[in-house]
Amino acid sequence: MEIVTQIFGEAFWLVIVLCAALIGPGLVVGLIVSIFQTATQINEQTLSFLPRLLATYITIILLGGWALNRIITFVQDLYSSIPGLIS
Repeated sequence: MEIVTQIFGEAFWLVIVLCAALIGPGLVVGLIVSIFQTATQINEQTLSFLPRLLATYITIILLGGWALNRIITFVQDLYSSIPGLIS
């Protein structure tokens, strides 16, 4: 039972790290655009949506290989530990 908890903990931590890496830049850009909108009193919804979307796309392009590598490494480690889990 302890090994199952450990595996789920590692998987949960991997999800947190990957989500934070992909969502973080969009949050920062959203904050900057929000401050700009507040300073200029422009209340246009597309002005806040488009930069966040572009920041998220650029982040996926730049960090996609790293994220995929982390997922593949986790799954390979999980598969290689199966014989030890059975016995």
